[in-house]
Amino acid sequence: MTQHYNAAAAPRPDQDLEAIKAAQIPLAWRDTCSHILIDLNKCRRDTWWNPNKCEHERHTYEECEYNAYLQRVEAKVQLEKHGK
Repeated sequence: MTQHYNAAAAPRPDQDLEAIKAAQIPLAWRDTCSHILIDLNKCRRDTWWNPNKCEHERHTYEECEYNAYLQRVEAKVQLEKHGK
């Protein structure tokens, strides 16, 4: 990945679907980073969506989404490399 890799921002393919459902995460946002989005949305609700708050949670979520993107790119490269 990158040299500034944050382990907390690692995409997880195994998600707690009950926690995601309880947090009312929309279907469009349920991906390998949903476990971080739960905490981010809770922080946003607790701070009345103050843009100066929850910066760490937002950065971690954005880094997770970027890492998930890099994983998809690498998977596509490997797929094309092996000709399948």
